[in-house]
Amino acid sequence: MTAVFTRDGSALVCDFLGERLRVEPWGEDALRVRARPGQELVPPHVDALLPVDGQNAEITIDGETASITRGRLRAELWIKTRYGADVRRELMLRFVRADTGEELLCETRSHFAGPRPRNFKALASGSWKLEQQFKAYDGERLWGLGQPQHGRMDLKGVSTTLMQQNAHVVIPFVVSSRGYGFLWNNPAVGRAEFASNVTRWTADATNGLDYWITAGDTPREIVRSYITATGKSPDIPDWALGFWQCKLRYRTQDELLSVAREHKARGLPLSCIVIDFFAWSRQGEWKFDPKEWPDPKGLVDELGAMGIEVMVSIWPTVSAASDHYKHMTERGLIFTSERGSPVMIPFPDKDPFGPGFFTYYDAFNPEARDFHWKLVKENYVDNGFKNFWLDACEPEMRPAHPENVRTALGNGAEMLSGYPVLHEANYRQNLDALGHQDGVLLCRSAWAGSQQHGVILWSGDVWSDWDWFRAQLPAGLHAGMAGMGWWTTDIGGFYDGHGGSNAFRELLIRWFEFGVFSPICRLHGFRVPEGVPVPEDGEPVSYGQDTFNIFTSTGGPNEIWSFGEEVEAVLTDLLKVREALRPYLEEVFAHYTKTGDPVMAPLFYHFETDAGADGMSYMLGPDMLVAPVLNPGETTLRVMLPDGTDWVHVWSGETHGGGSQPLVDAPFGKPGVFVRADAIQRFTQAFPALLPPT
Repeated sequence: MTAVFTRDGSALVCDFLGERLRVEPWGEDALRVRARPGQELVPPHVDALLPVDGQNAEITIDGETASITRGRLRAELWIKTRYGADVRRELMLRFVRADTGEELLCETRSHFAGPRPRNFKALASGSWKLEQQFKAYDGERLWGLGQPQHGRMDLKGVSTTLMQQNAHVVIPFVVSSRGYGFLWNNPAVGRAEFASNVTRWTADATNGLDYWITAGDTPREIVRSYITATGKSPDIPDWALGFWQCKLRYRTQDELLSVAREHKARGLPLSCIVIDFFAWSRQGEWKFDPKEWPDPKGLVDELGAMGIEVMVSIWPTVSAASDHYKHMTERGLIFTSERGSPVMIPFPDKDPFGPGFFTYYDAFNPEARDFHWKLVKENYVDNGFKNFWLDACEPEMRPAHPENVRTALGNGAEMLSGYPVLHEANYRQNLDALGHQDGVLLCRSAWAGSQQHGVILWSGDVWSDWDWFRAQLPAGLHAGMAGMGWWTTDIGGFYDGHGGSNAFRELLIRWFEFGVFSPICRLHGFRVPEGVPVPEDGEPVSYGQDTFNIFTSTGGPNEIWSFGEEVEAVLTDLLKVREALRPYLEEVFAHYTKTGDPVMAPLFYHFETDAGADGMSYMLGPDMLVAPVLNPGETTLRVMLPDGTDWVHVWSGETHGGGSQPLVDAPFGKPGVFVRADAIQRFTQAFPALLPPT
């Protein structure tokens, strides 16, 4: 009789009912599971996991049961008989703590008759629609999964798409309060569902099942294990921790330089100024428009003399009017539909000016990546640019039908979620090869492992209103729990901010406060042009003319002196705080590089608090607690302080015991900020109220 279970080196393999399943050690306290109909497993199209060598595991086989143990994690496999089922006998799998026997995660069926826990529905000979079902557990809480915009601090009860979209970033790794971390190592478009009756992961099209699971006593242990498995971040250059100025858009080299010079004339700190989109000649040529940006090298040199870094926006899009379109099409360097025609996104371009239809270079094709980088190097890097804004890198397509896309590695539904990580890796590897390890990438999307490429994730084109503002806090915390320690948001929101509106000015101040106490502090937005009347309460924002023309020309001003003297005074004081915090932030970012501990983290990451009771506050590094003002008209805050240390309110200098919930004033420029009482000396330069009385 053929054995159900066999050993293959340090791996446990099961061949049953025409399916091969392989479980193998992949890091300390971690296992990798792969499965596929047939007798051979194939390599994944895009793999988030770093290679491992010399992994040992304890394997036991006893007839129709088996187990494999790696550190504190054990996988138990058995053949289960089900009466009344469509398939009567099937392989089941569960994960337990090896030291206690406590169940962490177990496969299940949603109905005894089917579908099976690992359900492969054939699409073609080598591709399936996949559903993987696990039990749901009462009281379980989940965090991570990238950067959502649903505003929930707990993913339990959430059903969400696994498709990259503007502001919705898919990093398919979650941390469970039950003591495990789970990576869905699959770049396919699909869904993740954390319902009360079942947990389900789906891939619309895939060549096999592939996931990784780790056990840990704390969220910190779990996140660190994930970072070790998928790659640690490089060191961030110190300048990136200062203030970034940006808007949609600076139209010319002279306009950009005038803003930088004004910052210096006013004595305002400025670390980086950003050239947003439409600075190019045509999409897909990846070079400056010489009429508007005549001397890129001179621009870099002048800004450098002022101590200011510059970043330029580059899209992966290609216009049919581009000089390279014919070559890229004939060499197969762009996306096509399954019938061969180019995949398109409608968007405006410079030449010819007006709405056009663009495709994307195929980052799944090494030749396409090389071709793209060759032009980036010639036109940007050789002129002194080393910091790049990789916008629209989801990739953003309309209509968003991934199954209609053909890439160099196969159908888009199988792999499009992995596009950003390959795009980012191409930049990082080439920058490093040229000696620009300190180059920074600002990206609108990311996938598992993106953190190792020096990527700042930003939360996309969000709206300038309070609901969207509130959603940014959980978005940043989930991103951090999914490995993205370098994170930021458009201060003030991107759409519909009217600089002459008192309501928007209040929102801007509160968002700026949040930005100052975020990992990266960056002002950006598509502001309503000057001269357009402020809308009445409840009325929609108008841009005064067709938004297409403004969007491609320039919106209203977005410098800190653009919103009146009162706002300028508050923002100026906040910039001074940010500058004074940079030594502390440098230590926090260096620690993130070594460990993976998020720069911005939920309270429970650092303290034994009730993970469901943290509210809308967070830790910025290990010693600072931040409670943003998240509602209009709010001028006081009730803040829950974790046990384990005393806390000092930075604006008043008052000390509060751990476990207390003080009510503190929060006027403009002073959100709820506390520091550990035993770490006061780290913050006296930023907060004079912490200095001892003279």
